[in-house]
Amino acid sequence: QLQLVESGGGLVQPGGSLRLSCAASGLSVDYYDYYTISWFRQAPGKEREGVACFGQTGTRTLYADSVKGRFTISRGSAKNMMYLQMNNLKPEDTAVYYCAGARIRSNQCLQAKMYEYWGQGTQVTVSS
Repeated sequence: QLQLVESGGGLVQPGGSLRLSCAASGLSVDYYDYYTISWFRQAPGKEREGVACFGQTGTRTLYADSVKGRFTISRGSAKNMMYLQMNNLKPEDTAVYYCAGARIRSNQCLQAKMYEYWGQGTQVTVSS
């Protein structure tokens, strides 16, 4: 069973930066090559939206239009680690951020329906 744990959220002023981490566990190291692990967020009263992910090749990156140029998704040297660097944060970025996992890779990786596994989320609040 895949387990995902997010960390790194907090309170930051507009224009500030945060780096989120997602740690995956429960799989053999080799199995992570076959999974998509991506970032989503959900603000109060809004649907969960895809923020950033790796596409079918596992190297192409995809981003929501609202975060392009500000957020960067990356994987650590350890295959079970994923990060989201968030720069120039805006109040509208305030949300609970989740990492999500799926057993397949797809260029539709910003679609929540693709994912079987979800972390519990980490709160990001952008406010002055």
